[in-house]
Amino acid sequence: MDTHLVTFQPQNRTVKVRDGESLLRAAMEAGVHINASCGGEGVCGKCRVIIEAGEVEGGLSERLKPEDREKGYRLACRASVIGDVTVRVPVESVVDASVLNIPPTPRKTARVKTFDLDELKEKGLFIPPMEKVYLTLPEPNAQDHLPDVTRLVSFLTLKNHEHRLGVEFPVIRKLPDILRREGFQVTATLARPVREDGQTVIINVQPGDTTSENYAVAVDIGTTTVYVQLIDLVSGNVLAEEADFNGQISYGEDVISRIMFAEKGDGLIRLHDVVTETINKLIRKNVKRAGIDPDGISSVTLAGNTTMTQLFLQVDPRYIRRSPYVPAASIYPPIKAKDLDLDLPDHVTALVYPQVSSYVGGDIVAGVMGSGLYRTEELTLFMDIGTNAEIVVGNRDWLACAACSAGPAFEGGGIEFGMRAAKGAIEDFSIDPVTFEPMNLTIGNVRPKGICGSGLINIVAALFEAGVVNPNGKYERNLPTDRVREREGIWEYVLVRQADTQIDRDIVLTEIDIENLIRAKGAIYSGCQTLLEEVGLSMQDLDRIYLAGGFGSYVDLARAMVIGLLPEMDADKITYIGNASLMGARMSALTNRIRRDVVEVTRKMTNFELSETPSYMDHYVASLFLPHTDLELFPRLKARLDLRRSAGR
Repeated sequence: MDTHLVTFQPQNRTVKVRDGESLLRAAMEAGVHINASCGGEGVCGKCRVIIEAGEVEGGLSERLKPEDREKGYRLACRASVIGDVTVRVPVESVVDASVLNIPPTPRKTARVKTFDLDELKEKGLFIPPMEKVYLTLPEPNAQDHLPDVTRLVSFLTLKNHEHRLGVEFPVIRKLPDILRREGFQVTATLARPVREDGQTVIINVQPGDTTSENYAVAVDIGTTTVYVQLIDLVSGNVLAEEADFNGQISYGEDVISRIMFAEKGDGLIRLHDVVTETINKLIRKNVKRAGIDPDGISSVTLAGNTTMTQLFLQVDPRYIRRSPYVPAASIYPPIKAKDLDLDLPDHVTALVYPQVSSYVGGDIVAGVMGSGLYRTEELTLFMDIGTNAEIVVGNRDWLACAACSAGPAFEGGGIEFGMRAAKGAIEDFSIDPVTFEPMNLTIGNVRPKGICGSGLINIVAALFEAGVVNPNGKYERNLPTDRVREREGIWEYVLVRQADTQIDRDIVLTEIDIENLIRAKGAIYSGCQTLLEEVGLSMQDLDRIYLAGGFGSYVDLARAMVIGLLPEMDADKITYIGNASLMGARMSALTNRIRRDVVEVTRKMTNFELSETPSYMDHYVASLFLPHTDLELFPRLKARLDLRRSAGR
């Protein structure tokens, strides 16, 4: 079969591909990331590229305007390579991961809860699952013929008061040489059991005293992003942290599209490989940054939603999306990291967070554990907002949970100029109530190229309060400004004019964009209402809200309440906990106690399938307005709107 050279600019990367291969696949092979929100189905229109030299076949979608086609734009997922070609990836199509490694700025309107290592130590819970013990053993002689393994086990039993001690077979293989390398001075790595009456297992031995070199890796496998921390198990401190976009995003924006991809041919293997490549890359970066010997790593703890977990473990996820929505397992045994294709030493043990249901996974369980929700007396609502929104309500006595599909709007999907949080994304916005002129603030303070999720919330909230958008999400047609206009039968507001953007056209917010946001926020708010109603409570009964997830860390509370994403309550009752999944993964690496508690917690969590709960659809329909059909649920906003109407008269 003929092959062709495809060169991507401005990355200056060239790759050889087969005749007929799509440009999107070619970009993957070249390591060039292109924003492909729909996974290559040709429906999102985000993988726009420019053909600078050569020709391609196809890629001319109705998603492209006539003027774009004349400029050489094509959709990468629909354009086939038929000869050597040079492709330019425009700035709006590039996936920029740099912002993932910038910590969010804490909001003044809410407190931020971080990992409390001191509390863990004060309560005597700093007991990592992996312990290192240094021993000086007597050397064998004519009177002492104990086998090497018996010698090691006997003295470990005496020193650590272990009643049950096992040895993994690879340790037996290397023990004779290791013992004699440093004159029978050896460090053993012990894996503690989950149950107090369980067996402690020797998983590694090293010559000499290496007790100061005991590390763990904590991993959050998100649908969009992957975060990895390298942790010192001696001090409990994080030595390095890195994040990147999940390599699976090129195969679908959400879990359903990835499950569908996994069902095709070698799709499951491919999705496992690309997320593992992402994790391994981040581990290598952390190891290099911290300057440690990777042989000192003892464990890796991983948390992810049910689909991400099964894809990573290479477990067929097809039944997750089919009624009655059953996952393969709720609890996973310890697994050797090498068996999961992780680039870690052979002895490293992988500990995977358990899950509750098909759509309430290990990331949420990790968040419940890491946030301390399962230990508090306060009635708490836990929300992890993303493409899929998971909700938990309860306290130390009981827990109920549910999941709802919010759609990709908060990640920039389904929004004409939507994008993930990256430099050039509009993240904050205000509007002059007289002239209706905008003020846009972007990530990185550079010229705009799109709108991120938090910016979308801020824009719609400001437009609504200014009277530019009505409760139905429609623009007022008779305002004295040319910012509100009709284009090809669709009404829109011009946020940034072409000359002030990084791209070659105006950046606008359309009524279709607003409708997609309203659907997303409606799904989340109605999910909370339904779950509370099912346990006999209401929004007014809540003592606290925990807001989790990378997106949640950037949400402006007041504006989230204006659009009806969050219930209206005092800001001091809302706590940001950031990446709760990563927090829980780190905690699991630092305290064996949590591994015992987590089994009880998962059994305690009652799952509600919202799609099978009759009242959910009623609440959802009522939420498809700004902020809601029942303004009495938002009394402060109602008072402001009444005041505005009075001033208008």
